[in-house]
Amino acid sequence: MQENLKSQVSDLKSQIKACLFDLDGVLVDTAVYHYKAWKRLANTMGFDFTEEQNEQLKGVSRVESLNKILAWGGVDKTDAEKEELASLKNGWYVDMITKMTPSEVLPGTVDFLTAIHKAGYKLALGSASKNSGIILEKTNLAHFFDEIVDGNMVTKSKPDPEVFLKGAELLGFKPNECVVFEDAVAGVEAAKRGGMKAIGIGEKSVLTDADVVVSGLDKLTVKDLEEL
Repeated sequence: MQENLKSQVSDLKSQIKACLFDLDGVLVDTAVYHYKAWKRLANTMGFDFTEEQNEQLKGVSRVESLNKILAWGGVDKTDAEKEELASLKNGWYVDMITKMTPSEVLPGTVDFLTAIHKAGYKLALGSASKNSGIILEKTNLAHFFDEIVDGNMVTKSKPDPEVFLKGAELLGFKPNECVVFEDAVAGVEAAKRGGMKAIGIGEKSVLTDADVVVSGLDKLTVKDLEEL
């Protein structure tokens, strides 16, 4: 794996000083909670919501996710009704994530964050989630991050690069000094549109625009960042 990774990054020499992380699917896996809450909401409106559809909501804001789900269900709602539905779904979701524990952090996350923090890299979160603070607190990851940019601070969803550009700005670095860790196609696109390197967490066949793709943070080391 290491030799393969080295070959992928050999032509990406740069001066990476900051790391920006998506939350869901990179540091923790809250997709199951989103799925359960959205499915419950869809069922209350008389239609179902599948795991495959849930995959299409990765990196997408709550409002845009709701619009997609309503379209899939062939349901029309007023803006006021949509606001109520989004709030209802979020309430169910928050009830679930407040019960999260550090055991739900994805493999290798703590070791990797510890290593790059000690190596002097600055870290920021760049997530569409408006509940990132709760999740980081419950999973004991908050102390790793110098800045947290989430759905409460930005108005544009990925693939717009706003969330990552804001993170770079708060950390005090130029986009080309930053690398983004993302598991979603929209997130990788946001990173590239923002002028940043992108390390995809997932499958190469899916995250085709990422500079490097690995299955998880447990496959990365500080040396890999030094070679970017």
